[in-house]
Amino acid sequence: MDGIVEQQWRCFWADGGWGEQPEVEVARLVVAEPDRHDWRVVDAALDRITCDDCGGQLSRGPVGCAACDLAHGFRYAAIERDRPGVPRGNEHAVRVNVSVVRRPQVTSENELLARRLLLPVVLVGLLPTISEAQRFSARIKAGVSAEAAAALVDDLVASRSS
Repeated sequence: MDGIVEQQWRCFWADGGWGEQPEVEVARLVVAEPDRHDWRVVDAALDRITCDDCGGQLSRGPVGCAACDLAHGFRYAAIERDRPGVPRGNEHAVRVNVSVVRRPQVTSENELLARRLLLPVVLVGLLPTISEAQRFSARIKAGVSAEAAAALVDDLVASRSS
């Protein structure tokens, strides 16, 4: 997932004409105005900034780091456009799953497993319906094994290709 975020940053950097400006300063400019940039660019910018409170990557710090929690919330102000050929809302699903996977310390093991399993599904353009997502989430939260969770994802994919 980090590669997808980094790829968008490289495109942003190449197209931006930033010259000799330090990358971290450009990242700070992006983070100051997340609503003007694609969410992947904002995520990549956050990766380049060190949190003054915890010393980790801003927004990816430990549970309870106020600065990281605040930055994590601001990431959702960024622009989110669906890619061509995917159902409306797919990009939001990608973004939420990426957010959870990139910040594993703030979620349960079952939720993390679910997001890791669903991420490839939404990346290829499939989007569970609300009822499918709710059923899947309920089963995961009930504490199924990793194998059972993978089978649930397989069933979801199979139901779409039938």
